[in-house]
Amino acid sequence: MKFLFDLFPIFLFFLAFKVWDIYVATGVAIAATIVQIGYLKLRRRKVDTMMWVSLAIIVVFGGATIALHDETFIKWKPTVLYWLFAIILAASELVWRKNLIRSLMQAQQISMPDPAWRTLNWSWIGFFAFMGVLNLYIAFNFSTDTWVSFKLFGGMGLMLVFVILQALYMSRYIDEKKEPEEQK
Repeated sequence: MKFLFDLFPIFLFFLAFKVWDIYVATGVAIAATIVQIGYLKLRRRKVDTMMWVSLAIIVVFGGATIALHDETFIKWKPTVLYWLFAIILAASELVWRKNLIRSLMQAQQISMPDPAWRTLNWSWIGFFAFMGVLNLYIAFNFSTDTWVSFKLFGGMGLMLVFVILQALYMSRYIDEKKEPEEQK
């Protein structure tokens, strides 16, 4: 449900684009993100830092798109977000010697050796860097309609494949504990 909740503004952006245009869709995405955060606040739930960052980026780039009537800005938004994720993961590893992927996953009781955590972290950094470049390539070499479809279906599809590959990589390190045999 959280995954679908997080995709709410993207789905509405896609639908608004198909019905109206990029400018209405951008306004809808900004409004949807604000409503999302408002809903969480109203329910007294924690708003993740990344949701605040996403709101700031959509307001800045979406606002520029609407104000200047130039779709270039909204096309840059996913790349900025992807590259920001990559920079945060890399800086935390290189500057503060903290592996954020490990911190997130260990909260879910996942245990792996240090080299495996480093590989996982750097693979996410590479994935986000790649997705940023790919977004720019699609945005500026294809129609806006193609870019919007890629943003929803292509980006989600690639993320799903990447997450599955990560799960397969991590499965090598999962230590399955055997249940003690029932005594008769």
